[in-house]
Amino acid sequence: MTREALTNELPAVNVALCIKCNKLTNAPVPVRWIQSNSGPGTTLYACPDHAAELAPGPMPGELERGA
Repeated sequence: MTREALTNELPAVNVALCIKCNKLTNAPVPVRWIQSNSGPGTTLYACPDHAAELAPGPMPGELERGA
């Protein structure tokens, strides 16, 4: 093992709360995006088990005004 391998930054951990079962998942699937009137929008995630059950909602860019 090299010194760089021990001192480099760790990769970002991708953890999110499933909107169906309300449990944390290490493999979140984006299923919906909520636009905000003030500030950035919010992406909602589901665990892989529930992602197929949820109807996909709009994602960023799909709600562009004037389209």
